[in-house]
Amino acid sequence: MKIATWNVNSIKMRLPNLLEWLKEASPDVVLLQELKVVENSFPDLEIGDAGYNTAVWGQQTYNGVAILSKLPISDVKRGLPGDQDDDHARYIEAEIGGIRVASLYLPNGNPINTDKFPYKLRWMERLTDHATELLESEEPFVLAGDYNLCPEDQDVFSPAEFAGDALCQPESRARYRELMYLGLTDAFRALHPAEANAYTYWSYQAGAHRKGQGVRIDHILLSPALADRLVACDVDRKPRAQAKASDHTPIWCELGPEPQPW
Repeated sequence: MKIATWNVNSIKMRLPNLLEWLKEASPDVVLLQELKVVENSFPDLEIGDAGYNTAVWGQQTYNGVAILSKLPISDVKRGLPGDQDDDHARYIEAEIGGIRVASLYLPNGNPINTDKFPYKLRWMERLTDHATELLESEEPFVLAGDYNLCPEDQDVFSPAEFAGDALCQPESRARYRELMYLGLTDAFRALHPAEANAYTYWSYQAGAHRKGQGVRIDHILLSPALADRLVACDVDRKPRAQAKASDHTPIWCELGPEPQPW
């Protein structure tokens, strides 16, 4: 199973790019973020014609997450548990082919001297709590999407320039480590532990993409059962170089078949 995640930064703006990429890359499951549309404005028809079922949690102008799948989608859940007052469309999960798959759009948290940063940290705590519950269920799962976080200095082109950014704060990284310490695996780093310039986001400003000034903030985290099935993972840089590109580019992983008991 090939699973990809991509922050499209407006599904309306990026639909032609998405459809072209779906045809070329042909992932089995795609997790989208930052749709910026409500559900009834999501292009189900066009994506359905490309061979994908959809599950969507949208929001006007901001946020929005979706799951696309060539396989049937069931048991869809919208919203990250832990705060009934949080109505931001940042999390959706569903069951696909015996795997629970989640698309998440973690809060950015900037500026760090505002309420946005504590909200980011609380959201990460809720994500860790939910991941703990998923592990207790023993159902294999994937938590993938735009984490708005650089786990290490090697994940940012200039650590000094990002010293005051929420993406790289010690508190943000500490919450991420708590999540990983549950036993999850970063699919990309598991196969490319020392690769530099493995960025998934480049700002539109100051020619950042042309200069290679990016950050790795889009991640695919696997539960232990799925980590054993990981056979490939990489960043697809081609979509970021296209006309009218999102400022993010897709990252994907491939999972082998479930091991058969002897």
